[in-house]
Amino acid sequence: MVTLGVRRWEMLAGSVQGVGKRHNQDWLDFLGTGSGEDPLVLAVADGHGSAVHARSGLGARFAVDRFLALAAGFGRAAHDCHEPGRLSRLMTYARDDFPRSLVQEWRQTALGHWDRNPPEGQETSRRASGEPSPQDKLVLYGTTLIGAVLTPWLFVAWQIGDGDLAVVEHDGTLSRPLAPAEEDLGDETESLCGREAWRAMRMHWAPVFEEARAPRLVVLSTDGLSKSFASADGYPDFVAGLAGRLTADGSAGVRGALPEWLSQASRYSGDDTTLAAAVRAEHDGREPAADAPAQERNAPAAQDAHDPARRQAPPPEEADDPAAGPRGDDVDMERKTET
Repeated sequence: MVTLGVRRWEMLAGSVQGVGKRHNQDWLDFLGTGSGEDPLVLAVADGHGSAVHARSGLGARFAVDRFLALAAGFGRAAHDCHEPGRLSRLMTYARDDFPRSLVQEWRQTALGHWDRNPPEGQETSRRASGEPSPQDKLVLYGTTLIGAVLTPWLFVAWQIGDGDLAVVEHDGTLSRPLAPAEEDLGDETESLCGREAWRAMRMHWAPVFEEARAPRLVVLSTDGLSKSFASADGYPDFVAGLAGRLTADGSAGVRGALPEWLSQASRYSGDDTTLAAAVRAEHDGREPAADAPAQERNAPAAQDAHDPARRQAPPPEEADDPAAGPRGDDVDMERKTET
């Protein structure tokens, strides 16, 4: 029997502005406890940031905001997902209808912002005279998005564009279920501003039939983190090391070290670097740390070399792996990833 209303997840989150960048184009947010009535929803987005996408920082924020609202409703609808036929209908909705609804709401939000905030300066000079098409307007707000919803019975995630979703399962297995078969070339990536963006959205579907088999750790990050490593193994090693540190030091110790980790990753990649991670709570009687408001989660992280927790934590490229189990992409037969 699952008790509702208990905080099942603790959050780690931070965002660092890229070196030499004028603005942080990433955004993150999260809400909920992970109970049936209050699902945990988290998301990160990476605005494209080039001159062609001059409003992409806003586009990233719109994407996260709209995702949280839609995914929270989806999570609450999954409350009775084990009723006959219910799980199948939910999966169909998550695969087909949810991406369309999300893209549609993001587009309406972006176009509404355009109407209320007509272009000026360089945005105007880059366009021929006359009103740009809706598609041209959306390109200004182009962004990627990764989002997830966690309930006692269900874990679902969606992604469009680059960035990473990493999962450490209950047995320590580490997987990246939404990693594309082929990495994008250079700075090319799918985007919410694409003409048929819903078709490019990938989905990971993972029912949880026993609470003890829920993931230990779910990590969402923008590509500023994965690009900071010299080899393809660097990012999985970082996530495995993060899981090990959580086991050894607890979430409070890791939370203190996270800003410096992200700052160092950003120095290597040169890009905005954002991470949001859900850690399955052990409920040992301690109260989880209070969640920071969204504007604090998205502020550039302060660096403090004298913080002992930060000095003891491994930088991303040296993260050790004391606790993670075997790696691979194995998931339960009931689980499914759609592309």
